[in-house]
Amino acid sequence: MRKIMIIGGVAGGASVAARLRRLNEQDEITIIERGPHVSFANCGLPYYIGDEIQDRDKLLIQTPELMNDRMNINVRTNTEATQINPDNKTVLLKTQNGVEEASYDVLILSMGARAIEVPIEGAKQSHVFTLRNIPDMDKIKSYINEHNVKTASVVGGGFIGLEMAENLHALGIDVTLFELGEQVMPSMDKDMTKLLETHMVQRGVHLKLKSSIKEINEHNVIAENGDVIQSDMVIMAIGVIPESAIAQEAGIETGAKGAIKTNDAFETSIKDIYAIGDVAEITHKISQQDVHIPLAWIANREGRLLADHLNGKVIEKIKPIGTAIAKVFDLTAASTGLNERTLKMQGLDYHIIHVSGQSNATYYPGAEPMTIKALFSPEGKIYGAQIVGRKGVDKRIDLIASAMTFNQDIRSLAQIEIAYAPPFSSAKDPVNMVGYIAQNVLDDEMKMVQYDEIENFNQLIDVREPIEYDMGTIGSAKNIPLGTLRDRLDELDINEPVAIFCQVGQRGYNAARILQNNGFDVVNLDGGYKHYKAMHETVNRPEVKAIEQTQIEERTKKEQPMKKDDRRIIEASGLQCPGPILKVKENMDEMKDGEQLEIHVTDFGFCTDIEAWAKNTGNTMISNEMKDGKVVAVVQKGADLPINVMNDREGHQLVETKNGATMVVFSGDLDKALASFIIATGAASYGKEVTMFFTFWGLNVIKKPGVTVAKEGLGKMFNKMMPKHAGQLPISKMNMGGLGARMIRHVMNKKKVDSLETMIEKAQSMGIKMVACTMSMDIMAVTKEELIDGVEYGGVATYLGDTEQSNLNLFI
Repeated sequence: MRKIMIIGGVAGGASVAARLRRLNEQDEITIIERGPHVSFANCGLPYYIGDEIQDRDKLLIQTPELMNDRMNINVRTNTEATQINPDNKTVLLKTQNGVEEASYDVLILSMGARAIEVPIEGAKQSHVFTLRNIPDMDKIKSYINEHNVKTASVVGGGFIGLEMAENLHALGIDVTLFELGEQVMPSMDKDMTKLLETHMVQRGVHLKLKSSIKEINEHNVIAENGDVIQSDMVIMAIGVIPESAIAQEAGIETGAKGAIKTNDAFETSIKDIYAIGDVAEITHKISQQDVHIPLAWIANREGRLLADHLNGKVIEKIKPIGTAIAKVFDLTAASTGLNERTLKMQGLDYHIIHVSGQSNATYYPGAEPMTIKALFSPEGKIYGAQIVGRKGVDKRIDLIASAMTFNQDIRSLAQIEIAYAPPFSSAKDPVNMVGYIAQNVLDDEMKMVQYDEIENFNQLIDVREPIEYDMGTIGSAKNIPLGTLRDRLDELDINEPVAIFCQVGQRGYNAARILQNNGFDVVNLDGGYKHYKAMHETVNRPEVKAIEQTQIEERTKKEQPMKKDDRRIIEASGLQCPGPILKVKENMDEMKDGEQLEIHVTDFGFCTDIEAWAKNTGNTMISNEMKDGKVVAVVQKGADLPINVMNDREGHQLVETKNGATMVVFSGDLDKALASFIIATGAASYGKEVTMFFTFWGLNVIKKPGVTVAKEGLGKMFNKMMPKHAGQLPISKMNMGGLGARMIRHVMNKKKVDSLETMIEKAQSMGIKMVACTMSMDIMAVTKEELIDGVEYGGVATYLGDTEQSNLNLFI
């Protein structure tokens, strides 16, 4: 009989214990668990917080009593292993009754991982949480219910961060997500996570990329860039590191991120001590590098294999490829293998292809779009894949991961036999399409160009239909629809390389073949215009605008929105672009001014497409929202009024007015300049297009420090009498020879209020338009060289033109 001690339960520890007992009735098996629960579904914790999972008990997979009664396993919860003595084969245990020592013959380390802690001021307050276990979950749930939480900040854009953002949002909480990197979901590439980020913003999340936290106080989170975000609670989800401290103290060798190194039998550098799960290092199948991959599947699988080994079975240690999946609001994001960043870091040559497909046959109701990115070597080895979509993403990532696990070439994806019927797939499944396109690339039938390279081509051809071209194109691309290309070859220069693109790539491939067969040197845009646009567009978070009731009444007097029963309703779910837009145009052509059309589309990209179409064709957007996993847009034919009726997500009628803000900055006083920029940046943060018109003494506010310009006559006198830059501005009252201004700056610094110079920089970074009055510059003898970079120049007509689009106009 062996005494087998397992430190840590949950996935790895509970799995190895259960398998050990099934294989051997004689061993004495003990699990030491620091928390109150030995085996629970930690991946389900965010969904209980968001009320998606209603029954808390369903998260408890095994209780100590069940494991004892059914498997004769001694489970000691609320017991912490604090020290390992390998020489004596003992472990020091801290219990609720004191400290004791326990011996072992075999020791298995399955302590998992812990949340990364960063030294942020205020991070230890009672409204700041991490989420790793059931007690953490209970604290968060209780705090939300007891404190009527309205706003929350989530720090970290990985799996836990995104899941918490979604589930807090589901409770009606206004969520801001901070991510230090340039993208969410670091296991994927930015060109794929951009789809997630756009969707999150459209769903109402405030997304702060490349942003870190400096301080947390009772009601706010303060970012490093000075942004102050109201937050009733904060979730820290920065990531995890192995819980390996006691192993390191015992002299056990560790590697990546402090994960415990093991051999092919999971044994550590010390005999009879083994490690599995999130605490252990593992070799990645594709890169062959030792890495830390904290995934539940790996922990469970390793637990089973280790139990087999300890009972004399021959095992082969798994080399995972890191297959993972997550729900992000209405989308699903999945990845397997290596991403493009890792391939670049390792100096590997690779090809990229993007495939746009559908979850099932497009003619069968409910088809949902998905985008697949595949990475493979010049020889065809699959390096990795990423998928973003809604339905069927799990099935496709599993197919590709299986091919990788069993060392299949990417060409084999064309041959994979997939169960086909219209409700489930299409005759050419998206995974098959990956194989077909990869074959074309490897066989030199098609050369691809990426979204960040295509603008380098002088001969750029858009082969989409004119209606698509009118909604937006790339640079100065010429529109030659695919159906007319053969008849218009004489419009192209055969001596100049040609870059072709369509919406998603398929028509581009057909066009490329036509041109190649006619002697042209041609490349096709990978992923098409849809992918290019996704990488270049900025999507604003929908805001509910406060409007005077009189404006609503005035608008509704002129034109009452039609009742839903009177609208023409189009179901375009499953249609690929340009299908939905063509449906809109066909119906609009038959409608009269003032009539409304409601269209339902499963392609989330339609959310921005329809707004661009309405703007370009002179029609009116009534509403444009996500509902039950679809884009539901209402468009009214004609647009002759400046105010636009919209609906918020609760269906309340709103009115969108002109959304600009303009101000004349006449004063050169420090306090008035501060007021100007506080109002300007505040207006910009509400989504307003802000113009600041600096005239007369206000020109001193935007002068550049350290610039000397030779002047004569009155200009020289003005130069001596006026401040040289913003740092020398006086205050309007009690200036006292500059002492008052210095006192104000001292108090501002003490209260951590941005200086005027910092406010000016922020205003420029927010896109606020600063215009210097050229007439005033002439009178005051101020030259362009003296003003800060980024300032525009104009007269009163320029300013008045901007006021036409403004509903806020100030003179300071």
